[in-house]
Amino acid sequence: MNSDFLVRVFEHNNWTNQLIIQACAALSDEQLDAEPHSTTKGTIRKTLIHLVSSQRGYLALLTLPPEERPTDPVKFSDLQESARISGEGLLALAKGEKQPIQSPLQTRDKYFVEPWVVMVQVINHATEHREQIKSMLTALGITPPEIDGWDYGLSVKALVPISE
Repeated sequence: MNSDFLVRVFEHNNWTNQLIIQACAALSDEQLDAEPHSTTKGTIRKTLIHLVSSQRGYLALLTLPPEERPTDPVKFSDLQESARISGEGLLALAKGEKQPIQSPLQTRDKYFVEPWVVMVQVINHATEHREQIKSMLTALGITPPEIDGWDYGLSVKALVPISE
């Protein structure tokens, strides 16, 4: 197995975040703010803001002292740019181009955490919320984007049909 698999996981995360934000950018305010009739909590708008604000927060946890970390949520109009910037920062960490500020890291709520735990949480958290958004889109009668690992593999030509 190639050693760049962690980089690919974060590249996939960035790709999927951009696609889900783009898919939701075309929605009306009514659709963005519709209360889901499922086990999903929160609207598409709230879930997108939470997803991107959290990603920005995870990057800040890894790279900034507690007193310098942002606490305000990302504005809806800034989702795509914030996801891109924080995604690039996390990718730089995955590539080893940047290093976390220390190990263990100190959270605002008085925990110490190893950087790898935060990196696992970045991927897990985003995946869960993108799936919730896909479910809410489906409930609205909108076909969600195809964003799983197979789809990413196809998009970067790492999954190629065998010609017969």
